[in-house]
Amino acid sequence: MNDNSNLDNIDTNYNERLKHLDEKIEFQEKIISEQQAQLEQLEDEYKYYSDSFNEIQNAFFWKITKPIRSFLTLLLYLRKHRINVVTIHKVISCLKTNGIKATWLKLTSAVNNAGAIDTVAKKDLFTKSELEEQRKHEFPKEIKFSIIVPLYNTPETFLKEMIESVIAQTYANWELCMADGSDKEHTYVGNICLEYAKQDNRIIYKKLDKNYGISGNSNACLEIASGDYIALFDHDDLLHPAALYEIMRAICDKNADYVYTDEAMFYKTPKDVYLQHFKPAYAPDNLLSNNYICHFSAFKKSLLESSGVFDPICDGSQDHDLILRLTEKAECIAHIPEVLYYWRAHKGSTAAGTGIKNYAVTAGIKALEKCLERKGIKGKVSAVKPDSSIFRIRHSIEGEPKVSIIIPNCEHLEELKKCLNSIFNKTTYQNYEIIIVENNSTSPEVFSYYKKIQKDKNNVKIAVYSGKFNYSAINNFAYKHCSGEYLLLLNNDTEVITPDWIEEMLMFAQREDVGAVGAKLYYPDGRIQHGGFILNLGGIVGHSHNKSEHECLGYMGKLIYAQNVSAVSSACMMIRRNVWEKMNGFDEDYAVSLSDVDFCMRLRANGYLIVFTPFAELYHCESKSLLITEELRFRKRWKKELEAGDLYYNPNFTLQRSDYSLNPIVQKYDARIVKRGE
Repeated sequence: MNDNSNLDNIDTNYNERLKHLDEKIEFQEKIISEQQAQLEQLEDEYKYYSDSFNEIQNAFFWKITKPIRSFLTLLLYLRKHRINVVTIHKVISCLKTNGIKATWLKLTSAVNNAGAIDTVAKKDLFTKSELEEQRKHEFPKEIKFSIIVPLYNTPETFLKEMIESVIAQTYANWELCMADGSDKEHTYVGNICLEYAKQDNRIIYKKLDKNYGISGNSNACLEIASGDYIALFDHDDLLHPAALYEIMRAICDKNADYVYTDEAMFYKTPKDVYLQHFKPAYAPDNLLSNNYICHFSAFKKSLLESSGVFDPICDGSQDHDLILRLTEKAECIAHIPEVLYYWRAHKGSTAAGTGIKNYAVTAGIKALEKCLERKGIKGKVSAVKPDSSIFRIRHSIEGEPKVSIIIPNCEHLEELKKCLNSIFNKTTYQNYEIIIVENNSTSPEVFSYYKKIQKDKNNVKIAVYSGKFNYSAINNFAYKHCSGEYLLLLNNDTEVITPDWIEEMLMFAQREDVGAVGAKLYYPDGRIQHGGFILNLGGIVGHSHNKSEHECLGYMGKLIYAQNVSAVSSACMMIRRNVWEKMNGFDEDYAVSLSDVDFCMRLRANGYLIVFTPFAELYHCESKSLLITEELRFRKRWKKELEAGDLYYNPNFTLQRSDYSLNPIVQKYDARIVKRGE
């Protein structure tokens, strides 16, 4: 009886559960049906709006207004995140100088990199405990720093913050030398300085009878300086607490007589950084193009005594003029790849844009003209763009030396024709010969063309290399057939863009301190292929700014000025004949790739500079692929240099991208040195 009752209960419960499940299924099917109907409605609406949008996009007015709409969208973004009068001014100034597309590229790059900048800026370079340890540290040398600050009508807040940043230094052996040329309406400047001086006898203040200008006021600071090293500091900027400590470490560890650091531009506080300038190690051609060293610089006082003080003729670019003279004399220049200086941007400051101070451009040209005169170099200096503090030196070419253009070729008739036609039709330099190195072509059309081109042009030679393909051996073989004082290695898949490309390379190649010169190369679609090689980039070596847009200015303008790099591409490379002979040409163990990079590394090991010039431009269709065996050989030969990192590429940049994106991981690096003759 009980068993039957239990079975009845089980059946009843089972039936109720089935009924409940049926109801749930029916309910879910109803929801699915409704959602299906909504989906069909949304698809119809999407098709309608998509068709309408496509119609609008294809409209003439929509197309021609795209740049304006894109630009306004970006401005709204900047307004939301970093609205500032200085920002707007910089945008307008860039528009006037570089045009809409270049400005757009620069702004989008800044926005894309903003996250990394914020990450780096908001992370402390040193912990509080590390800073405390620095205060206790005892160095093997006793060195006193004289920090010179010329004053003129300095805003009260800026002045106090500047002084406080010096007092906060973890290295204590310093003096702050301030010479004040402020007018009668700004007497508070002297009052503030004197009040600080009462509290700290390391603070020295001198009131000037008048304003002698930036150079005159700076020289007045030097007159009261008693330190072993001089450090340059602007009256409205800030120092990182560890600035002097890190410079002292570089002096003791590297025996440096000139030291400089990275810097950052900010609006209100150092946490408000909008741009960080991560610099290369000492690069003399970079310095001839722009004052990339700038802040924060410290140098031996004896170096200043042999170089001379500030020159009022260069007011506006007085630092550039002085740095040029100091680095010409320095024996060991150290670069600390850490942001230890904060450059305040406000209305009227140079950090806000050189367009505010046009006289600075004129002064910069004067500083460079003086430099050329000291070195006995003939040349003409100009700004790369109007209102720009980036400069271009057109060095005078001595005589009209013969240039031998070496072009290896196997088949590839159409590419070779295009290359040669671009040389014949565009090249303005007249004294050149072309050596085409024929390497195992079989097409009758190729040999027919060789006969024709030699008949039409008396400066074309055909040299037959019958061995298997070995890029290094081919160029070494071609050298024996050259009669020029200069060799210009050129790929057959290149096409000349700038008519004076030979002159632009020759003006650097003629210098005794330069080993090789490379050109700016573009892909056929106009994007940048080569802006110099960077060691370790993307693996073993990579092209700077690879695949950037044609109008891209590059990081801090790197794509628009001549500079030193670790290596350049032999797709277009110029070398003096005697340098080629000294190096015994290319290493033939590099049969396919890396021969050009290895050659440049050997040049640098022998004290030569490598120069990349953006003013010699060519199209280049292809890049050579790396062979594993050659990569291993390169890694073994240049192990030390690869581990040290590229001197011309700041270690704060990522090695995963070629666009100078920041590495968000904050690290502390040792100073990188360049000694005289290296």
